[in-house]
Amino acid sequence: MISAMAYRNRLKAVLSPAERKVFTELNTAQKIQDYLDSIPINFEVKGETYMSSRRVIRNQTAHCFEGALFAAAALAYHGARPLLLDLRTIDEDQDHVVALFRQNGLWGAISKTNHPILRYRDPVYRSVRELAMSYFHEYLLDDGRKSLRAYSRPFSLTRYPVKTWVTAEKDLHFLVEALDSSHHFPIVPGKTMRLLRKASRVETKAMNIVEWPELKKSKSRPN
Repeated sequence: MISAMAYRNRLKAVLSPAERKVFTELNTAQKIQDYLDSIPINFEVKGETYMSSRRVIRNQTAHCFEGALFAAAALAYHGARPLLLDLRTIDEDQDHVVALFRQNGLWGAISKTNHPILRYRDPVYRSVRELAMSYFHEYLLDDGRKSLRAYSRPFSLTRYPVKTWVTAEKDLHFLVEALDSSHHFPIVPGKTMRLLRKASRVETKAMNIVEWPELKKSKSRPN
């Protein structure tokens, strides 16, 4: 397996000077999250996208998958392993993807979302499962059902050449499919499913607050 430092060097080699400047300034997970919070959500008004980090910088927009990829690339630029975490839901809802990081031996997550839920996680979690479980009571449908069902093993992007996901111009469908087909761990045992209580009205109301107003109606609600 390639070392994190060797992968960092390969990443730096394919970036433009302007891109290196962006990543150089984002030298902590906290700063990466601030950057993602500063750019509008990608409503995909012209159709579905899965943009690379290069395209995110150029277009100054991202949805959850694109934001997680950007965060993973920025972390890799500073010598950390680029890791994704996929949060899988029931069919009526949409999966969410975050970038994992560690500080002082504890796990945190960087997240791009348009809602007050499913957001950044401070590095206070002792395991990836513990972090994933922190999203369980936030993952709601409009009718109050809790929809999170599984989480992936940390998905390392070092298995892919940097040009295929950091600077690619084509949409990264292959990466979405690979993440979705990777091993996932169940969250809710079958015998517990019937015991799940629906969220209250005030919780579902809060869920529908948005940070970036949608200018044109899209077919789906980005996470």
